[in-house]
Amino acid sequence: MSALHIYNSLSRSKELFEPINPAMATIYVCGPTVYGHAHLGHAKSYVSFDVVVRWLRHTGQQQGYKVRYVQNITDVGHLTDDADEGEDKIQKQASLERTEPMEIAQFYTRSFYEDMDRLGVLRPNIAPTATGHIPEQIALVERLIEKGFAYESDGNVYFEVDTFESYGKLSGRTDQAALQAGGRVEQRSDKRNPSDFALWKKAEPGHIMKWRSPWGEGYPGWHLECSAMSMKYLGETIDIHGGGMENKFPHHDCEIAQSEAATGKPYVRFWMHNNMVTVDGVKMGKSLKNFVNLKELFETFDPLVIRFFILQSHYRSPLDFSEAAIRASQSGFEKLQEAYKRLLEAPQGLGTIDIESFNSKIIDAMNDDFNTPITISVIFEFVKTLNSALDREGIDAETKTGAVDYLETYAGEVLGILKSSGELLAGKSGESAQTLDEVMAVLLELRKQARENRDFATSDRIRDLLLQRGIVLKDTKEGTSWSKKKA
Repeated sequence: MSALHIYNSLSRSKELFEPINPAMATIYVCGPTVYGHAHLGHAKSYVSFDVVVRWLRHTGQQQGYKVRYVQNITDVGHLTDDADEGEDKIQKQASLERTEPMEIAQFYTRSFYEDMDRLGVLRPNIAPTATGHIPEQIALVERLIEKGFAYESDGNVYFEVDTFESYGKLSGRTDQAALQAGGRVEQRSDKRNPSDFALWKKAEPGHIMKWRSPWGEGYPGWHLECSAMSMKYLGETIDIHGGGMENKFPHHDCEIAQSEAATGKPYVRFWMHNNMVTVDGVKMGKSLKNFVNLKELFETFDPLVIRFFILQSHYRSPLDFSEAAIRASQSGFEKLQEAYKRLLEAPQGLGTIDIESFNSKIIDAMNDDFNTPITISVIFEFVKTLNSALDREGIDAETKTGAVDYLETYAGEVLGILKSSGELLAGKSGESAQTLDEVMAVLLELRKQARENRDFATSDRIRDLLLQRGIVLKDTKEGTSWSKKKA
């Protein structure tokens, strides 16, 4: 079977992936700027990288490494033109809603995680905020000034692009004409060069989100936070950095410049960029006002159907939105759930399936730059073979155990597109799966409170009573999950 190869946007080729630290693979993904509800474009990005993390963890279990996943929350510094001019997006939204910027940031952060939870996106190990890491960002700016890569001008601090020879190596924008054309801003009088980018911005009168610094009151530039936070939690050289293709320039080019200038070391070994969601061939986005709000989409479609729809497209391919396309995905999603339920309920038979051949196909597909469309096609090939075997003479106990493990591992653990056995079988008895989830949420919250109060007797009693009724609790550092015991 193959080894994992990842398409590296920096080398523009697929390369063998091995973590720089044999015990820990590190991945940083640019998180959302929290000034509005998440849309389908966000879903494509974070579902795609969720599967990357899931596969790395699956592979790491076999190869002996863990995965540390960091995804930031941008709650200051992202200006409306995505460069060095305009209003802070969060402060602008706060003005529209007549409230505090931090209230806007926290409200939409909660909204973002609610939507990602419903999509089955696992929470990152660390989710740092830009406002929570102002000292680290100031320290990085001071380091760049000391090394001669940055300069202060009237309370602003800029990175001097001419001092970093390989600026633009990720996007390919290496000549000054292209850099200036791509900057989308006119030359400021206090910049030495139009392509220099802001590390620290002076707070103009009326600007609410500001902090004290050696250069006066101000706030960090958008690009600065990712370098400061990724290096704080993952080290000066990280294995994988992910984000949208639109972030190659200027955001990721700037990250590379300021990070490598500060440390003298390679910043990222593998750059991964997901493609965009389009509507009639045009990029979906808030600024274009053609985005599809996830909360509204969930009123019509099961969130896991949306996840299934996203994963039928490779992360580096565009995904064109239409209700017809999602309804087609819904049909395939339902067939997968029906096959899994049929398998769980199947009586013992005589037939067998060559599960190992399907296993190797999926490993090859996922190791080929996380090819989820091929992986899904292999799963449906397996489902077709499974249904045929069940139609003929059934399957024996060993094959059933292997088939359940196969679907739960690849469709469930890796792709996250399989409903839990408890949810599917609850429907069989007439019990509402949604009600069961709600009841379990209450019980888990009561158990959490008992543990926080060090009332371990009550905590253990809840766990044991649930176990007697066939429900298994699993405690991890991310929280407690539950599942029904396999038959």
